[in-house]
Amino acid sequence: MDRTYLVVVNDEEQYSIWDADRDLPAGWRGEGFRGPEADCLAHIEQIWTDMRPLSLRRAMASGA
Repeated sequence: MDRTYLVVVNDEEQYSIWDADRDLPAGWRGEGFRGPEADCLAHIEQIWTDMRPLSLRRAMASGA
């Protein structure tokens, strides 16, 4: 049986995959994409183009 995964994202806009049959861990929410592991990883590769956490991107943008 093929597992189904969810693409999840945290408040720092970091992405991961999570088994769809399990409760999401604290601090993570579903991003809206689900499917086989390879499809989820390919989706993340397309959308997560800046690996820096959101707080770092904001600090760099403000010149801090």
